Amino acid sequence: MKKIIRNTLALLAGWLGGSAINMSLIQIGNSIYPIKGLEANDMEALSELMPTLGSNYFIFPFMAHAFGTLVGAAIASLIATNHKLKFALAIGFIFLISGIAMSFILPAPTWFIVTDLVLAYIPMAWLGGKIIVSIKKDTR
Repeated sequence: MKKIIRNTLALLAGWLGGSAINMSLIQIGNSIYPIKGLEANDMEALSELMPTLGSNYFIFPFMAHAFGTLVGAAIASLIATNHKLKFALAIGFIFLISGIAMSFILPAPTWFIVTDLVLAYIPMAWLGGKIIVSIKKDTR
């Protein structure tokens, strides 16, 4: 029973920790590359503007998705009692599903959607899990 609780907490902590990193980087990006005349919570106006934005506006969203997934996967892998890489990849899958949903909610240029979905989620989750697994092996 203790393993089930700890593994469940690993998923929850990975999801929350990765989401916090994601949102922090999005906020930093919005302060560095503000979109003039756009209210922060106006999703409809943002979805109309997204396809017209330059590539510099997509640096921080990609970094947010990649590092959020990496950190979330590392947290899940660190807390999980067993199958650490599987828990890291589960976080990557959760974030990938969110990324797919966001690509429908906020249509971005095709190059960004493909790059984001292919590189920011599963590969970064695998890397986050592998980092923790290799650290854990070195400390034994």
